[in-house]
Amino acid sequence: MEMEVRAQLNNYRVSAHKARLVADQIRGKGVEDALVTLDLSTRRVAKPIAKLVRSAVANAEQKNERSKAGIDLDNLVVHTILVDEGTSMWRIRARAHGRAAWINKRTSNITVVLAER
Repeated sequence: MEMEVRAQLNNYRVSAHKARLVADQIRGKGVEDALVTLDLSTRRVAKPIAKLVRSAVANAEQKNERSKAGIDLDNLVVHTILVDEGTSMWRIRARAHGRAAWINKRTSNITVVLAER
């Protein structure tokens, strides 16, 4: 039986397209390699994703203590990382001749699943 732990970040204020660019870089990597990659990334969304990976590692530690599951924390890899579109905030921008243009402020839902190698 393969043990999996997950962490989720909902309605983070970045578009899903921009977050997927960073998520694709760490998918399938070990946790240490993923954190180094995220710390060196210049993208703004890299910091919250790194925090999310650390949260999933903390969840693995808690699960290991509570259930005596025997998860080896050194062998954890980023098994799955999903970036879905969240809810959008709508704003109105004034345009010429009394018209209005809609501005779509997009959000993302990010889910990280860690598993043993």
